[in-house]
Amino acid sequence: MKLLGIDFGQKRIGLAVALGGMAFPLRTLVKSSRDKLFSDLLGIIEREGVEGIVLGLPLDMDGAQTLTTRQVLNFRDSLARRTKLPIHLVNEALTSFDARDRLREAGVPERKQKEMLDQMAAVCILEIYLGNQ
Repeated sequence: MKLLGIDFGQKRIGLAVALGGMAFPLRTLVKSSRDKLFSDLLGIIEREGVEGIVLGLPLDMDGAQTLTTRQVLNFRDSLARRTKLPIHLVNEALTSFDARDRLREAGVPERKQKEMLDQMAAVCILEIYLGNQ
């Protein structure tokens, strides 16, 4: 099953794909308008042949919801109205830190890390999901 991992952010949305138990960075969408965001996302879902979506859910360190959690849940609801694909939520606690560490360890130059961080966080989200299956 081909999965799309989504790291939702206020300005950028990191995307990754998983197939055969392995996750790979895909791209980063920069948010401009809501309509463009969903148009771009649905186009990627169709082009990539995605069969399921894994969305990172940002909870605080105690597992409680935050304002960002509610924004992600609203995004999930909006996406669910536009696609029939299953949308799975995964606690994304510390995925951005993990993603940054991975990029440093891989020797990615500092100036390139910013553009790749959201995609790598989406990879981490997919790996958490795949590890729980």
